[in-house]
Amino acid sequence: MVEITSKELANAACKALADKRGRDIVTVYVREKTALCDYFVLASGSNPSQIRAMGERVEELISKEYNIDPTRTEGVRDGRWAVIDYGDVIVHIFNDDTRLFYHLERLWGDGENLEKYVDPDQD
Repeated sequence: MVEITSKELANAACKALADKRGRDIVTVYVREKTALCDYFVLASGSNPSQIRAMGERVEELISKEYNIDPTRTEGVRDGRWAVIDYGDVIVHIFNDDTRLFYHLERLWGDGENLEKYVDPDQD
């Protein structure tokens, strides 16, 4: 297994989500607020097919690049709210309505711990 920090793992997840045209990708640093994990990675997809593809891409990239498999996944096949748990990083992929309803940015973010992902490969 390749050594990787939780920040690097979160960035890899962001890259994978951007590869499948995920929208509004943010990381939320929550280590000082909960023992659950260090980071949440949040993203939106337009439809169930895209949400599935985004979840599959996250798992594929992190497995291939870092030989790390998630400890648990939920909802990837449903396409409304997918959760991919890597221990220190938990990835949430939502449809727009579900993301708006649960608004995890508001629940866990205080502005200082939110970071919007900017894809370095995009012009």
